[in-house]
Amino acid sequence: MQSLRGMRSFLRSPVTRNFWSTTARRTAYDGDGKTTVSILNQEADAGLLINSYSQVGFRLSNDMVVIGPMAIFPRSVFSWNVSGFEDINEDSLSLFSVLEPKIDILVVGIGDQQVTPAFSNKVIDYMRKHKINVEVLTTEQACATFNFLNAEGRVVAAALVPPVSLRINEDDMMRTHIATKQPFQIKDF
Repeated sequence: MQSLRGMRSFLRSPVTRNFWSTTARRTAYDGDGKTTVSILNQEADAGLLINSYSQVGFRLSNDMVVIGPMAIFPRSVFSWNVSGFEDINEDSLSLFSVLEPKIDILVVGIGDQQVTPAFSNKVIDYMRKHKINVEVLTTEQACATFNFLNAEGRVVAAALVPPVSLRINEDDMMRTHIATKQPFQIKDF
């Protein structure tokens, strides 16, 4: 009987009530109530990623700006000595065939030009001789593909030519308005 009374007083104590009330409200998240976000481009182990591109060049995840065409690898970037996609040939691609460790895949971004089968086959045949997989895409698609493969930890490289022109969409306009703190207005034409 004494132990039952002791148990009741223990259960009614402020310390025990506080314990039961906080454990009853616990959920899968036990943090401090603040939401945290992990941004892939800012993670150190993700290597170099391409944040943006323009007609002039590229901005990387480490805030480096590369002017003109570039050859990018998971941990390094080089200026690539081509003027446009017309200059992409065996000589300009030879850099990717002599690297150690050998890359799994090369992503070639040819600006905003349409990828022609003849051009694409020429690049694919050359890289196939060196046992390297290759994707020939527009620069927009090539940047996204490189970032995805690099974030997966693949041994990837990209050879990118800046586009001659840029497509602007509503998302780009909205981001510009937000960045400049101007209200977004839809105009009727």
